[in-house]
Amino acid sequence: MKIRVVSSREEIPDLNTNEKVIHLAFRPSNKDIFSLVQTCPKVEVIQIPSSYRRTVSKSIEMFLEMQNIKLIEGDVWGHRKDINEYYSVSPALLDKVKELKSEGMSDEEIVNKLEREGKLNRDMLFYILSKK
Repeated sequence: MKIRVVSSREEIPDLNTNEKVIHLAFRPSNKDIFSLVQTCPKVEVIQIPSSYRRTVSKSIEMFLEMQNIKLIEGDVWGHRKDINEYYSVSPALLDKVKELKSEGMSDEEIVNKLEREGKLNRDMLFYILSKK
């Protein structure tokens, strides 16, 4: 699974229309989020750092909810945008999710276990679990 990292609002018009998971590394305005949803109609998750999450307006939260788009807090630790525009979730982590699910662990237990081991936050792990 890949997370598209967007460093500035100037990148939004050039995004691939098929992007599903996007991390905004800048403080987005309402206009930026509307533009993002217009450019990427298949987007399912928008991730922003927790410090920026608190500045998102209630109207944007409602808009995203109506569009069935999850707005989650989080970061892409150690990612170098100058090397690759995508942050890749480790295939080993995805295999571990499948393994733990097959052992009968609940989603909550899996998230608690993997949150300590991996670089992903709870909300992103729950999203990954919902897709597997």
